[in-house]
Amino acid sequence: MASVRHQDVVDELRAAGCVFAEDEARILLEAPDTDVAALLARRVGGEPLEHVVGWVAFAGARLSVAPGVFVPRRRTELLARVAAEATHDGAVVVELCCGIGAVAHVVATRRRPARVVAVDLDPAATACARVNLPQAEVLTGDLVAPLPADLRRAVDVLVANAPYVPTAAVETMPREARDHEPRIALDGGDDGLDIARRIVSEAGAWLAFGGVLAIETSSGQAPSLTTAMTAVGLHADVVTDDDLGGVVTVGRAPREQNRELPSLTVGTARPRPGADTEASTT
Repeated sequence: MASVRHQDVVDELRAAGCVFAEDEARILLEAPDTDVAALLARRVGGEPLEHVVGWVAFAGARLSVAPGVFVPRRRTELLARVAAEATHDGAVVVELCCGIGAVAHVVATRRRPARVVAVDLDPAATACARVNLPQAEVLTGDLVAPLPADLRRAVDVLVANAPYVPTAAVETMPREARDHEPRIALDGGDDGLDIARRIVSEAGAWLAFGGVLAIETSSGQAPSLTTAMTAVGLHADVVTDDDLGGVVTVGRAPREQNRELPSLTVGTARPRPGADTEASTT
């Protein structure tokens, strides 16, 4: 709408508490929807900017996102980088808790995997993932439950940004997250690691020899997650990026073919709830 002045939009956004008001104003004014006033009202009302404009910038790409769907954070670019670096030509890559498929998109566009499969429990998220991953298999279901049987012991890279905010910390998250994103994409249980432990416990049935499991977490949770990976026979390590604020726990399966990864008993030692978790949308 030509009558809407850039500075007026900036002023309204600042008054609403938007830290990056100048950048957000530019994005709103460039949106194809000409009703800038309506878009601005949604943003000032607390809706995430990405939901308002229908896209999120992630690792140099513009990915489709819909209202009510989890918005991938910039810190998750570290997880995408780790997954891409672990992917060789012809690899089989599976992203669990894929959301809009941001990590799988990076892998698919930067490497030459033979097969990419993305899974999420939220049908609205997988609808977005199908737009962002036109060449991948996108499945709706609970973690490994919908995976095809032919992927057993065939997955080279298994990656997940599972929810890892402790239940008690969800209510302390910014309003745009707790009010506009699904709780199942945020709440990781008492200590934030319930879903991650499930993934670790089931990874052995799906990883190929020498396969890599990579899960985003926090610095406070990483020691418990590395312990869980070690308990099932994975060689575990932690990768961090201070600039992104990202933390990824990485486990590698044995390369020899005479190995059987034990199952993890979910519910072992846990750090105190609320310790250094993803209670932020930045």
